[in-house]
Amino acid sequence: MADTTEGTEAADRLESALTGRIDPGTLDEIAGLARQVPRAEIARLVHTSTPLQSAMLFRVLTKEEALDVFEDLPPAYQAELIGNLREPEVADIVEGLDPDDRAELFGELPASVASRLMKGLTPDEREMTSAVLGYPKSAIGRYMSPEVLGIHEDWTAAQAMEVVRARIDGPETVYLLPVVGPGRVLRGVVSLRNLLAADEDTIIEDIVRDSLSTHALTDREEASREFLSHRLIAMPVTDQEERLVGILTMDDVLDIVDEEDAEDLARGSGTEPLDRSYLSSTIMRLVKSRIVWLLVLAVSAILTVQVLEVYEDRLDQVVVLALFIPLLTGTGGNTGNQAATTVTRALAVGEVRVRDLGRVIWRELRVGAVLGSVLGTLGFVVAGLVYGWAIGLVIGLTLLSVCIMAATVGGLMPIIAKKVGADPAVFSNPFISTFCDATGLILYFTIATTVLGLS
Repeated sequence: MADTTEGTEAADRLESALTGRIDPGTLDEIAGLARQVPRAEIARLVHTSTPLQSAMLFRVLTKEEALDVFEDLPPAYQAELIGNLREPEVADIVEGLDPDDRAELFGELPASVASRLMKGLTPDEREMTSAVLGYPKSAIGRYMSPEVLGIHEDWTAAQAMEVVRARIDGPETVYLLPVVGPGRVLRGVVSLRNLLAADEDTIIEDIVRDSLSTHALTDREEASREFLSHRLIAMPVTDQEERLVGILTMDDVLDIVDEEDAEDLARGSGTEPLDRSYLSSTIMRLVKSRIVWLLVLAVSAILTVQVLEVYEDRLDQVVVLALFIPLLTGTGGNTGNQAATTVTRALAVGEVRVRDLGRVIWRELRVGAVLGSVLGTLGFVVAGLVYGWAIGLVIGLTLLSVCIMAATVGGLMPIIAKKVGADPAVFSNPFISTFCDATGLILYFTIATTVLGLS
């Protein structure tokens, strides 16, 4: 407990030193404090500090510590940090990165900087990094490791183990070994456990087993979903001719899932995802991540105002109708967002496909009808007791209609987005709320006009 307390106090002092004035004496203090702080806490400080402060902290870390911390940072933040480090420090970090992590960093850097750093790599490292950079950002090939150890199907177990021992430090993983034939065509996989258990003269072809693989151009989200659904530890990646080009591991998949979740969460609430931690983001960066969607929603909300203008004379005749507008629009927006969130998640995990559009509409229509019946009955009773049964009937019927409409639209929009190649999360909360507000008001005043005999 004492060590934990001391580490926390040292971390607090280190954070204060980083945010204060930096001079040669402060740098010595930072170096002393960094030796007392756990590595995980240093990683947090680097992530939440400005790039300049992080660069100061990096200069007091060992090469191994700096590399471990750097690999855990988002690529966009890595790129900013690179600009504040000295050339030898940058070269050490870039050289120590895995090819897929290096390619992700180069994708964020200006072309001139990436080109200069690329020239400092060995020919093999340069070739592997270029191969990964050659794939689109959305393809799984951009996230695979090209450092993969493929063993040949005509080798013996003894030959394969000899190669594994000789190259144990190179590949991303050796727990699952892809088996290749002539031309590096993938034949299957052999686990390290089975290889160790086999007799030395056993031919690899006799112990190879089929394995799930993916093409390098497959969408990263689809490949990650396949990986997780089969609970794999690694998955071979091939080109269009089924030749082995890399391997996908659990850490790669978890990075993708984290990125996708952060992106969906941000866009579902009408913002753009941040490429840095919240505390280290500037005010203008936070504003830019939100302002575009707010402007879009403000413009689209004009539709709601226009609907109210059309039915202004009805409101003048029965003023009490205005009291229920927030209830009805809020119910529609919430119902639609619930349906959209449920369907978006089902799309993400593969439970729903685009071809299931009809089934989703029918299901959400029934869900909306049940929800609307419950809420409509409650609204009818409460509004009827207070404002009269005619008003209660208007509120009850409107709640029923709004819930059916909103649930159906909420379930429909993510699938339409998927069909046209857009992000389903973008079509959830912001647009559905606006659409349901306007449509709900039209339903409300139409029902009120009919039931109350308004003109």
